[in-house]
Amino acid sequence: MNEIIFFGLNQYPKLIKNKSYEITKPIQFKFENENENENENENEKQIKQISTGNYSTIFLFKNGKAIEYLNENDSNQNIEKIQIEENIQKVTVGVQNEAILTIEGNVFAKGKDINPNNPKKFINISSLIEDKNDRIIQDIVSGDDSIYLLTSNQNAYGFGDNLFGQLGFDSERLKKTEKPILMMKNVSKIFSGNSSKHVFLLNSNQELFGCGFNGDGQLGLGESRKEETKIKELTKIQNIPKGKIIDIQCGSAYSIMLIENENENENPKRKLYSCGNYDYNGLGKYEEDTYEFTEIKSSLFENDNNILDFSVGNAHTLILTSKRKLIGFGDNEFGQLGTGDTEWHLIPIQIKLPKLRFNENISNYHISCGTNKSFLYYSPSFSNLEEDLIKLFERKEFCDISFKTENGEIIEAHKLILKYRLNQNQNEIEKLQEIISKKSIKESNQIFEMIYSNRIINSILYSEIKEIINSK
Repeated sequence: MNEIIFFGLNQYPKLIKNKSYEITKPIQFKFENENENENENENEKQIKQISTGNYSTIFLFKNGKAIEYLNENDSNQNIEKIQIEENIQKVTVGVQNEAILTIEGNVFAKGKDINPNNPKKFINISSLIEDKNDRIIQDIVSGDDSIYLLTSNQNAYGFGDNLFGQLGFDSERLKKTEKPILMMKNVSKIFSGNSSKHVFLLNSNQELFGCGFNGDGQLGLGESRKEETKIKELTKIQNIPKGKIIDIQCGSAYSIMLIENENENENPKRKLYSCGNYDYNGLGKYEEDTYEFTEIKSSLFENDNNILDFSVGNAHTLILTSKRKLIGFGDNEFGQLGTGDTEWHLIPIQIKLPKLRFNENISNYHISCGTNKSFLYYSPSFSNLEEDLIKLFERKEFCDISFKTENGEIIEAHKLILKYRLNQNQNEIEKLQEIISKKSIKESNQIFEMIYSNRIINSILYSEIKEIINSK
């Protein structure tokens, strides 16, 4: 059963009927005509991901289908609710565009700058990559008017607007592109935001590079480069906080980085760092622009085990902690912080939540911030691939590791998952064995699914799994 909580700008023209234009306190969101029978069409109802921006809001379900609520300027028009039937694994929404990534590794996108003749029609942009051997996509990220693709070969491509150099090229020579262009090789992750004109690329050595708009210091390049509005080439970001970069999310004038301190081996601690303009965005600190990533400090983070999730909209940030705290700061003009008012909050403030249906599983809740709206939603770690994984675990001839749990159940880890997800790192395999040995069969399958779907899903792996399943 779904649980979706909404607050902020209630548009399209209204995501939630019979409610005000501004929803300043978190309330339960329900789809129109949602069936209350929990046992009927469970896969149809289980949310996997929500992506929301200025252009639209897309709800992606466990069964690979999606529903799009398209923004229309005419407030008297009925909600345009579009069913998307593709076999989808991820969706992403920007200001003027949106894109979907299919399980086969294809990317379909639409928008007025993508397909001017028919802005509401999806076109396959991954097929436009010149290198035919580099067209399997494993991750997609939206910027303001740009879309970024990460291929199975670990190459990053940019597509769309390049007005501020956010594709890594001189905007005087290339204002925008009509096909994806190669930005950088050996990329492990891409970071941007649905209202951002800047982007970060992380390579396999944990070196961070950025380009695009820097008028507010949102690239974290330091005091000496704060006057450079456009960073037209990918530039290495210096003075990164120590630790492993878990995520970076970008607003229009600031960036938030999540770092995990690897020195605390027994209980790694995650901390947030920000850079950019504080004015109405909030950087978790008061009246202070920051041109390098500096830690966000607040008593609200004290005595908390960890940060589970966070999301950045145009100018507001929401954070979910393991102590069941929802913390926010930044622009609140439409109630998108959920504080019950429309006052800006430049330093972190705790948001009072309604009673959560799955409160004991707080780690399965996720946040999605749009331009002026916010969602908190429940999405368990396992997905529609769970059955495929179980089938593989039962195929002993394809397993190279097996061991017993405390209650005697046999767990078998498929070699393909170990190969692609853990890169055959023996220390990681042993660590995984130790964790799984204390779990039940069902829990262990969910762990393997988490490994498999850890944000960047390998499309080649999925194809190999399907081929093996169908071979007998």
